[in-house]
Amino acid sequence: MKKIVLIVLSSMLFLTACEDLDQAPDNQAEADSLTNFSAVLNAAYYYQQGAATPMAVMGDFRADNMLMKEAPYTDFHTYNNDITSTMSDQFFAPIYRNLFKSILSSNNVITNSTDATEVGEAKFLRALSYFKLVLVFGDVPVNLSATPDVNDTSILARQPKSDVYNTVIITDLMDAMSVLDNSEISNGRASQLAAQALLGKVYAAMGDYVNAETHLFNAFSAAVGAGVTLEASYANVVVDNNSEIIFATKLTPTINDEYDASEFSVWFNGTEDKALLPLNPDLATAYDNAGDITRKAFSIDDSPTEMKSVKYPAGLESDWIEIRLSDVILLHAEAMNENGSDTAANILSTLDPIRTRAGLGSLSGTATTQADVRQAILDERRLELAFEGQRWFDLVRTGTVDAEMGQTINSNYYVFPIPNSEILATGGVITQNAGY
Repeated sequence: MKKIVLIVLSSMLFLTACEDLDQAPDNQAEADSLTNFSAVLNAAYYYQQGAATPMAVMGDFRADNMLMKEAPYTDFHTYNNDITSTMSDQFFAPIYRNLFKSILSSNNVITNSTDATEVGEAKFLRALSYFKLVLVFGDVPVNLSATPDVNDTSILARQPKSDVYNTVIITDLMDAMSVLDNSEISNGRASQLAAQALLGKVYAAMGDYVNAETHLFNAFSAAVGAGVTLEASYANVVVDNNSEIIFATKLTPTINDEYDASEFSVWFNGTEDKALLPLNPDLATAYDNAGDITRKAFSIDDSPTEMKSVKYPAGLESDWIEIRLSDVILLHAEAMNENGSDTAANILSTLDPIRTRAGLGSLSGTATTQADVRQAILDERRLELAFEGQRWFDLVRTGTVDAEMGQTINSNYYVFPIPNSEILATGGVITQNAGY
């Protein structure tokens, strides 16, 4: 077993580092010999790139926005254990591997750096990594050491996601908020605002809407002072470095990651051969039923010969947006509704700036019950945040998978399979999710 664990952890014991966010890691050193922790921190940012395409595909293709058209990748839509063998290496292994590499790089900074800002950024990135892992896989192993003991197989055992939330993610984000400022938001760095907004999203994912409402309101309130405002035109909401972005993973085609020339935008725009004409007609119908002409025009082409997303005109030059202001506004409205914090009309009126930008009228007065307001916000999130990796995770969080997907789906398949390579390499210490 020692040999097996050594193999599994070898990539975690050697850190890759880069001098800035626009360069791939090009040198390796043992963790205990490193002194340049800004480079190690940049490595933690770099490894987030390997999670962008999987999050996009899982968020939109698993849901009702996009479709795989080539077998066996059509298994992505069958909601059974077929997905284990066909998709493991393509989507699940890269995100699993890269996020744990980001975590180890972050651990090294947290343990060894004396720079409070570096430590704060590392804690944000570790929290972000674990948040993605929990959303995708549920229970996951927890390692908070810069130099994990290869003889200790217990660190590979999966921990309950509730523990990961409470003992790692929330704690890290609280710590990050206490030391970071908002001076580097436009440069793709972690910030106090990003930590606050992510904490709100975390509490919402946990179903703790009381804390979610508090932190999302604080994030919204702090946004203007941090220079974050809604873009005047919906055409600009995914443009790199726009005024609405709270945090984005910086991408560039000059850096090779696990997907090289097949980044998330390629899957959406129909030039990935596993997803030609990938648009789910149901999304086009949703735009039409809402009279949503503006967002439809900037998001999709539903002509019979195209059926694709047009939301990322920059293609492979596009960054992956993790959090933007309209996401915070919508999620805050959801939290208020779940908490009964205000009237239906007032809650829906908080969405007016987003609706006005889309050329639409206010939803205030269109729904009166909590259930109807919940549905209105969910519908608005779908059209506003299409192709931003949110939809599937929204359905799971709100308990609307069956209703929105039009079929009964076993909750085992709300999460995705642990990569087979991880299970085999650990001799079963890492276990598979139920149903797979």
